[in-house]
Amino acid sequence: MARYTGPNYKQARRVGFSINENGKELARRPYGPGQHGQDRKGKTSDYGTQLKEKQKVRFMYGVNERQFRKTFEEACKMRGSNGTNFLRLLESRLDNLVYRIGFAATRPGARQLVNHGHVTVNGKKVDIPSYRCKVGDVISIKEDHKNLKIVLDSLTKVSKRVEYLHYDEGKMQGTYVRLPERNELSADINEALIVEFYNK
Repeated sequence: MARYTGPNYKQARRVGFSINENGKELARRPYGPGQHGQDRKGKTSDYGTQLKEKQKVRFMYGVNERQFRKTFEEACKMRGSNGTNFLRLLESRLDNLVYRIGFAATRPGARQLVNHGHVTVNGKKVDIPSYRCKVGDVISIKEDHKNLKIVLDSLTKVSKRVEYLHYDEGKMQGTYVRLPERNELSADINEALIVEFYNK
């Protein structure tokens, strides 16, 4: 399945959830896209509710269905809650951590930075957005790319970072210090519905 390259505002409106986590997509038009977006009514089935929850998370992290399901299957083999493990694996993706550190303003922007070879992990260039980072990994922008305007502009807009990342402003690098706790991730996600969806 090819990666979606259309407008993420349309995706956000379709699932009624801000996939950029800033609420801007739904600020002006908090209803579904298309000519009949405001007219759609009726009770959603259990399957529809579960599918919508899955799509919310998939759109948010920008993962295609095959990768998404594979990550879920990995989470099920780990100890602990399947849903929490699943979200932790998604949070550990390199493109997501580049976004969380503030090197990019959006996850698609972070994915592009990684794809273009601007990002290093523990001093080595990594250009695979889905690369799974481990606790203790140091994520940075390549030394000769640290003056990229898009990176500097994004860093100036960061007001607060997640606590499971430590950012060294002098070295322009972030360290993945620990796995995130469930209460540090979006409260608008009901991962139990995703577990139900895939366990049918």
